[in-house]
Amino acid sequence: MADAVSPDTEPLPGTDVDDTDTAGHRGTLLIKDRAVERIAASAALQVPGVVRHTGGLSLLTGRELPRADVTTGGQAVAVNLFIAAEWPYDAAALTRRVHDAVARQLHDYTGLHVTELNVVVAATPQAEEREQAEQPVPVEYLESDIVAHTESRARIPVVQPLPPLATPAAAPAAALIAVGSLGLAFVAARELLIVRGTYAGAPWLRNAFEWFGRLHWEPWIGPVAGILALLGAALLFAALKPRRRTHLPLRVSGPAQTVWMRRTDVARMCSARASVLPGVRSARTVVDRRRAVVRVLADPEVSVAELTATIRAEVEPNLALLADPLPLVVKIGHADTRATASGGRRR
Repeated sequence: MADAVSPDTEPLPGTDVDDTDTAGHRGTLLIKDRAVERIAASAALQVPGVVRHTGGLSLLTGRELPRADVTTGGQAVAVNLFIAAEWPYDAAALTRRVHDAVARQLHDYTGLHVTELNVVVAATPQAEEREQAEQPVPVEYLESDIVAHTESRARIPVVQPLPPLATPAAAPAAALIAVGSLGLAFVAARELLIVRGTYAGAPWLRNAFEWFGRLHWEPWIGPVAGILALLGAALLFAALKPRRRTHLPLRVSGPAQTVWMRRTDVARMCSARASVLPGVRSARTVVDRRRAVVRVLADPEVSVAELTATIRAEVEPNLALLADPLPLVVKIGHADTRATASGGRRR
C-alpha cells in the first residue's frame, strides 16, 4: 500500500504547480442588455415621485413603466428611460434625481459609464388618497448634494439625442401589407396542397390567372387604374412623411436636450396652477405648437384685469421651464355674463 502524502510534502521533481490567479483562469463576465434595463428601471423606481404604471397598450404588451431601452458598447451605455411621474410634480427636480440615481447605480452595479441618459415622462397618473396613506415617508434629496455629486464626475462628450416622435404615418399601411402578405401565404399554401393532391378543391390562383388572360379592355379598367395610382402615391407620401414631435423639450442644464414633456402634461400643469387661484371656478388649458391658451371661468365679482395679471404671474414661470417658452394667452369668462378677455382686454 502506498504511503499517504501529507500536505507539507514537497512536489515531486518535474511537477509544475502554478497557483497564479489570472484573468484568463477566472473567465469573462458578460452583462446582458436586459439586466442593464432592469437595473435602470429599478433605480428610477426608487426616486420619490416615480411610480409604477400600467395602462393603455401596456396592458396588452406587458411593458409597464418605468422601462428602459439601452445600447451598450465597450464600457459605456446609453439609456432611454420612460417613467411615470405622480401628478403633480416638479419636472426639473424629478428628472435630475432620476439622472443621478440611474447613472450611479448602473456604474456601481455594472461598472458601465453612462454616456447618454434620456428621460421621457410617458404618463402622469393621479395619486390616490389610499395609496398616499400607505406609502412610507420618502427619502429627502438635497439639490445641493445632487449637483455636487454630478459635477464631481469626469466630463464626457454628450450626443444630441433624437426627440420623442409620433408613430409613423405609414404604420397603418404597413399593417395592411402585413395582413395581405399573410393572406397571400395562405393562398400559396392552399395551391401547393391542391397540386400535390393533399386537398381537393378548386385552385384560386390558376383560375385568377386564366381570367386575367381572357380579360380585354373594359370601361371600368380606367377608373380602377386611376384609383390604384392615387393609392400608390398616398402610400409613398405616408412612407416619406416626417414623424411629428409629440413632446416639448425642457430647459435643463447641459449642452443637450434630454428631458421632454407631452403637451398634455404642460396643459395640466398650467390648469393646476390657475384653478387654485382665488376667484377661479375652473380652468382649462390648450397647448399647441404656437401658444398656450388658458380659459378660465371666474366669479362675477372678480376683476378681469387683475385676475389676468395673477394668472400670468402664476402660469408663465411653468412655461419658462420649456426650452422654447410658449406665449401665454389668457381668456376669462364670468359665470353669468360670459365676458371674455385676452391679455387683459375685454372681448
